[in-house]
Amino acid sequence: MFQLKKYISYALGTFGHDAFYNTLSIYFMMFLTSQLFTNSGDEKMVGIVTTMVVVIRVGEIMFDPMIGGIVDNTTTRWGKFRPWIMIGSVVAAIGLIFLFSDYFGLAWNSPIFYLILVAITFLTIDVFYSFSDIALWSMLPAVSLDNKTRTKFGTASRIGSTLGAQIVIVIITPAILLFSHWISKVPFGQQTRAGWTGYVVIVALLCVGGALITCLNIKEEHNLIRANVKHTTVSDIFRAIVRNKQLLWIAASYFLFAFSYVVTNSLLMYYFTYRLGDAAAYTWVGVITCILGVISVSLFPALEALIQRKAIYVGGIAFMLIGYVIFLFAGQNLALVLVAVAFYFFPYPLIFLATLMTITDSVEYGQLINGVRNESVTLSVRPLIDKLAGAASNGIVGIVAVVAGMTGNAKPADITAGGVAQFNMFMFYIPIVLLIIAAIIFYTKVTLTEAKHAEIVAELRTRLKAKSTTPTETAPTE
Repeated sequence: MFQLKKYISYALGTFGHDAFYNTLSIYFMMFLTSQLFTNSGDEKMVGIVTTMVVVIRVGEIMFDPMIGGIVDNTTTRWGKFRPWIMIGSVVAAIGLIFLFSDYFGLAWNSPIFYLILVAITFLTIDVFYSFSDIALWSMLPAVSLDNKTRTKFGTASRIGSTLGAQIVIVIITPAILLFSHWISKVPFGQQTRAGWTGYVVIVALLCVGGALITCLNIKEEHNLIRANVKHTTVSDIFRAIVRNKQLLWIAASYFLFAFSYVVTNSLLMYYFTYRLGDAAAYTWVGVITCILGVISVSLFPALEALIQRKAIYVGGIAFMLIGYVIFLFAGQNLALVLVAVAFYFFPYPLIFLATLMTITDSVEYGQLINGVRNESVTLSVRPLIDKLAGAASNGIVGIVAVVAGMTGNAKPADITAGGVAQFNMFMFYIPIVLLIIAAIIFYTKVTLTEAKHAEIVAELRTRLKAKSTTPTETAPTE
């Protein structure tokens, strides 16, 4: 029961964490275009804000390993992770509420000052969210050295993050309409800025509340291996990553996977709008992925015990490829498209967990290679890749939409055969190739299996025990 409480606490932390992330990543631009800048001539403001967001996100990515280094260097009575989880969540949540506002009318009364404040707010959110994100996921190698226990914590955290991310897709519109009706007294069915604010406040409270529950109930495990740390300098940060060959191969494979997934996922709304002509049916994607996500993650411990992570990763990609094939034959058949979505999304949480747990185990691998432990620096690589893949896909998606003619009030009948072919190239064919390469890299180059990790932990214990033995502890010779 005590362990169950810990798993639930971790899941609640990642629930609020990913609800926050999806709200910021997916819906901020929608707020700008649907509630803030809706008049003719406002396109320039939207363009400036969009450019600022992309520049800030790409620039901040390179600081993630340094943020990991700061977390690794933190020493407090509450440990190294919990202070950053709490501080990062609170600051980012406050920033989110301001971001989804007109800054007390400055958006219209003083556009330049508004843009400056948005840039400062977004940068603050991005930095402090990164602190919270890296610290939250860096707790995995700190809660236990045992693979089975880590898997249970990882599974719980992924169930929470999956629910948090997908539930946003399902509830955001009803929540905004409800708050708009309650706060602005408009007829139910109309959206207002106040309705958006009400929704965002709830997300901010979920983020902070989940972080608080995690921090109150999850503590780091203290042992000989985790004590093998030293102050991390800037050169140490990059040395810890570059010398960890297994981490680099995992990162290479995961980047190709994440990039493919984000591009296809980002273009999916365009598919429903401009290929199917049924944007409302996109809600079913949220429902399907939410249900399948929980089922998929719940199966991970049993699958890991049965076939191990490498098979989960490669087999999951094979499952996604079946989804792509169904997509290509589905055309404008909604039922087949939803079947393709199910095949495509179902293995995603499993592949994510296989990656996360292997990166977690690479902490000990890196410790064996480098002679010192770097938990947060190592775990910062995964969010760095996710952000890099997201930033790269954002630029591609906009270009694809324009080239394919999927903009404005275009209808499915308006999309030319050439436009469909170009769209399919980026949504299906290129991701298929990249996923196959990702699977080959992981299968052939990632040798850090569960059994190999157990050997590394045993060797670390032997080395560190020998190092910690002093002459006074050695039995006297005759």
